[in-house]
Amino acid sequence: MTPEQITSVRNYLCARFGTEAITIKPRKVQDSVEVYLNDEILGLLYIDDEDPDDISYDLNISIIAQDLEG
Repeated sequence: MTPEQITSVRNYLCARFGTEAITIKPRKVQDSVEVYLNDEILGLLYIDDEDPDDISYDLNISIIAQDLEG
């Protein structure tokens, strides 16, 4: 993902979730980035840009069962 795409997606997520505590960090692979909330990883965000006229993003959030118990 380009820096511009990362900024756009971060701005969207911050507005959607009503918080500025979201950060996005690049990974070694180019098709995804890590999304953090308050310095804790929230999930991975993937880009589907095979068709430049129809770019989409997919946020995958994993929830561990033991986190639900707290």
